[in-house]
Amino acid sequence: MLKISNLTKTYAGGAVKAVDDLSLTVNEGEIFGFLGPNGAGKSTTIKSMIGVLPFDSGSIDICGYDLKASPIEAKKCIGYVPDNHVIYEKLTGIEYLNFMSDVYGVDLITRKEKIEKYTSLFKLESALGNYIKAYSHGMKQKICVIGAILHEPKLWVLDEPLTGLDPQSAYDLKQLMREYCARGNIVFFSSHVLDVAEKLCDRVAIINKGKLVVDSTMSDLKAVRQDESLEEYFLSVTGDR
Repeated sequence: MLKISNLTKTYAGGAVKAVDDLSLTVNEGEIFGFLGPNGAGKSTTIKSMIGVLPFDSGSIDICGYDLKASPIEAKKCIGYVPDNHVIYEKLTGIEYLNFMSDVYGVDLITRKEKIEKYTSLFKLESALGNYIKAYSHGMKQKICVIGAILHEPKLWVLDEPLTGLDPQSAYDLKQLMREYCARGNIVFFSSHVLDVAEKLCDRVAIINKGKLVVDSTMSDLKAVRQDESLEEYFLSVTGDR
């Protein structure tokens, strides 16, 4: 389970509240969509969740571990796919995947099986011997996705995961996200593609100007929206319409 309680993160010496008293609980087996306009605080929340950014107040509990009190144990439960491909480009694809496996203690037999499975799914087998710096944008996205899932994390966090993927790879990733949750894991992802969130998510949260404005299951949200699309509802609650 992921539990965020009263999370606050400020910049400029406290003058700017990027995340303002945010509380969320995400249960095992859920695909959770984290939505909001640019600058709403989505990436700041995610980077706080994964331990990249310190936060001012509140707490983040991941699989029973408090992120501040037990950071190593909490981070072992996380697989993270960033939105900007921060990756070791001087490694080959296979070197990078073995490095990620080593970091998370994935044994040789398990890593071999998973690398074969996921590189076959995303059609990267022939590129594993090439340096990542020569990869296309979409290939870098796919190698990041694979590297983040090799250790079977309980919490898989993806920041704009479909950016740069071709239609087949985007479809395969969405199917993988569903299968991953079916095994009792959590998929937490941010996206600007609201049609995808509407079709894929069990629950969504909408954040605007650092504050949580919606936290709902998709079924409950449909009742509230009536005939509105998720896009129309999103624009109405974020003040963009």
